[in-house]
Amino acid sequence: MFSDFAYQIFEESIKKYHVLDKVDQVFENPYPKSEVSHLLYRKNWIDTVQWHYEDIIRDPDIVPEDALVLKRQIDASNQDRTDLVEYIDSYFLEKYRSVEVREEATINTESPAWAIDRLSILALKVYHMNEEANRSDASEEHLAKCRKKLAVLLEQRKDLSTAIDQLLSDIASGEKYMKVYKQMKMYNDDELNPVLRAQK
Repeated sequence: MFSDFAYQIFEESIKKYHVLDKVDQVFENPYPKSEVSHLLYRKNWIDTVQWHYEDIIRDPDIVPEDALVLKRQIDASNQDRTDLVEYIDSYFLEKYRSVEVREEATINTESPAWAIDRLSILALKVYHMNEEANRSDASEEHLAKCRKKLAVLLEQRKDLSTAIDQLLSDIASGEKYMKVYKQMKMYNDDELNPVLRAQK
């Protein structure tokens, strides 16, 4: 199943990041650029770095100048994340382009890659909640709460994985079809963002 394949790559990326556990560490992709695994690994690495950006920026004692730099990094990370989702959807479009779509076929509320994006974030939630559920310096009350949350996350993973695999199966059989609407973010465009346009 594709969801299991993707999740294993997400876990690999998360574990690799936490060897050094630094947002500025050098990124190395172990998969060939020609394979979808390359996109999945890169996608999760972006998510993992951003997860830790979000932790850092919530430091109440952060220097304002540092916070602004970090905000710019988060903005760039969000753009990279969106780009990777589009690349992954392009992979699926190519994979299923010869499928004969049935006349009664319907479209899903989200594309396969956006569902996989949620699976990548969920892998991070599972990893960090598992850490919290096993902290040696935490109270038993904290551990119990985190174990309950972890159980919910694992159930969510099962449901989301099932939904992703069903969607891909439906697309492959022509029962559903997919479209990719390219991002139309306006705030990064100096013609569409009035603040940036005023600076020209």
